[in-house]
Parts: sequence; C-alpha cells; structure tokens
Amino acid sequence: MAKRVFLIVLDSFGIGEMPDAAKFGDAGSNTLGAIVKSPEFAAPTLQSLGLFNIDGVTCGPKAAAPRAAFARLEEVSDGKDTTTGHWEIAGVESETALPVYPNGFPVEVIAEFERRTGRTVLCNKPYSGTEVIRDYGEEHMRTGALIVYTSADSVFQVAAHEEVVPVPALYRYCEIAREMLTVGRVIARPFIGTCAADFKRTTNRHDFSLKPPRPTMLDALSAAGLDTIGVGKIYDIFDGQGVQEQIKTKGNTDGIRVTLELAQRDFSGLAFINLVDFDMLYGHRNDVDGYARATAEFDAALAKLLPLLRPDDLLLITADHGCDPATPSTDHSREYVPLLLYGPAIRPGANLGTHRSFACVAQTVCAFLGVTAALDGHSLL
Repeated sequence: MAKRVFLIVLDSFGIGEMPDAAKFGDAGSNTLGAIVKSPEFAAPTLQSLGLFNIDGVTCGPKAAAPRAAFARLEEVSDGKDTTTGHWEIAGVESETALPVYPNGFPVEVIAEFERRTGRTVLCNKPYSGTEVIRDYGEEHMRTGALIVYTSADSVFQVAAHEEVVPVPALYRYCEIAREMLTVGRVIARPFIGTCAADFKRTTNRHDFSLKPPRPTMLDALSAAGLDTIGVGKIYDIFDGQGVQEQIKTKGNTDGIRVTLELAQRDFSGLAFINLVDFDMLYGHRNDVDGYARATAEFDAALAKLLPLLRPDDLLLITADHGCDPATPSTDHSREYVPLLLYGPAIRPGANLGTHRSFACVAQTVCAFLGVTAALDGHSLL
C-alpha cells in the first residue's frame, strides 16, 4: 500500500516564547496561552492527541493517555516569518535573516518601482493590512497610486482596488518588485468596496516568494518519484519548487475541505497543507476570539480526519512561527511550535521533548517515506 503523509501547518500557532524572544521584541508571547482563555476555544481532539502534554505548555488539560507522539520545536533560522519558517520545516535552515524595512523602503527603491510600473506609491511604511486600505484606499481610488507597505517581516506588500488595478496588472507589478528585491515575499493584496467604511480584501491575494537557497524535502520527494501536493499558499511560499500539484484555497474552511478530500484519495507521498486564517485573519488583527473559533473549527475537522487515515499514513501537525493575538503587536512572534505525530507507525504518548530546528519535520517525513535527503535537522521517527 502507498505511504501517505499529511503535514498540516497551523499558520502562526506558537506555544510560548523562545529563549531569544526578547531580541525580536516578543518577550512573553504565547499564542496558545492567549487563545485558551477565550470562551470560543474548544480543542478536545488536539487535547486527546497530546497538545497540552508538550514540554513547556502550562495551559489546557493534559491527556492522561495521549493518542499521538508530541514534541516542542525551536526555530534555528534567524527570523520569525512565513518564508524562513516553512523553509526550515522543509529542511533548510536560514542562518542569515531576510531583510526587513521598519522605516519603509529606501527612496531609490520606491522611485525605481514607480518608474517601472508607471504608477506612484502611497504609504511606504509598516502598516496593518486592513488599516492601510482604510487609511489610503480612497486616495488610491482617486489617483490610481499603488499602496505599498511592509511589516516587521520581510515583505513588500502592494494593495490595490480590483476595479482600479485589475488583478492581473497587480500581479505584474508584484513580479516587477520581486525582480528588484530580496525580501522573503512580495504580496499582492487586492481589495474591493466603495469607501473606507466598507473596503475588504479579497481572496485573490498572491505571494511571490524567493526560491529556497537549496533543495528542500519537496525536491527530494519529487526526485524519488513521489507525489508532492501543496495546499493553500505552500506553492507560493516555495515559488513552486518541488511542488508537483497546487491546490489553491480560500482560507481555513476551504483548506480543511481539501484535506478531508485528499484523505479519501489515492496518492503516494506528501500532502503539505497551510491553514492561513489563524495568522492572516486573527493573529495579525489581534482577534483572540476569532483565533479560538478557528482552532475549534480545525479541531472538529480533525476528529473527522483521523478515522480516514490508512494503515500506512502519517499525520504531522505543526506551525511556522507564532502570532500572539493578545499582545499590542500585530506582527509574528518568536515562539516554539508544536509537533504532533499520529498514525499506526507512531508510538502513542511518546514525549519526544524539545528539539532544535523545525527541520526535524522534513527529516521525519523523508524517513517515513524511505527517502534519503541532504537536509538540516534529524528524524524523530
């Protein structure tokens, strides 16, 4: 029987500050610790697998007999962003931090972007994605100028109204920025609406990422003739490298639906799934209750997924960084992430302790699928 791995990344689901969190301005951050206090929080399935048994997790009820093996992972890469987090999950640690622009992009960069796109630029400073369209959207609609902003992460984000700048044109502008910059991601942020009171971002977001600096587990699995299925923004994060099949989604609910469908489909290899709403809709917007509701939705779906797993399947649940919705910051947070391992090949209740490097995930996936790869980290199998 073909072996299948389901690797689910709960985007930003951190479980407590790392030792160097203060260096990143994240002392005291604890995403899980924040959301369990919400009346909307419910995670009986995650609890039964051993989420609250993980080293350092002091909130939530521990399972008397956890159904999964579990570990706490510490990021090695110098950062707390989506790109380096996913690269490390895929077996490539980043020793050098990707560039960030806390004061906005240099004048010469903006001037060149304006020259090459033929449009002027508004904002050019760190900003919340929802607030930036509220504050600059009407001027954008009057002038046609592009709204450019960043965050504490290595991103160049371009927002534009879909009726002012058609989505294909916005993507072209982002491709120009991608050619110019070494930031982790250039992100197209289309929105709709008539005025600041009702502007709303659409699902036509698209990330233009750097290619990983060297081959990842996706490349190794593809070279071995195995399937690599990227669900959600996985394809974008890796700029398509090593991803044989792309399945776009419109948020957590859609991503969960796709995951349940994949569990009933024959394939041999890896389904790599990102559930983005935890981060995009709730962490960055400091919405504790929304984050808790999203966790409850995933947990209910997880209860449906577990019975669909086959004898030769492995389920891994982890995260790429934190984004504590209870802190004043709306940016990612430098946190440990959970790792839950479930399947017939896994010893239930095994406390694997704390391990340096998210790359343990990649090595574990490759070991399970019988593929030898020159990756960072070590297998936990």
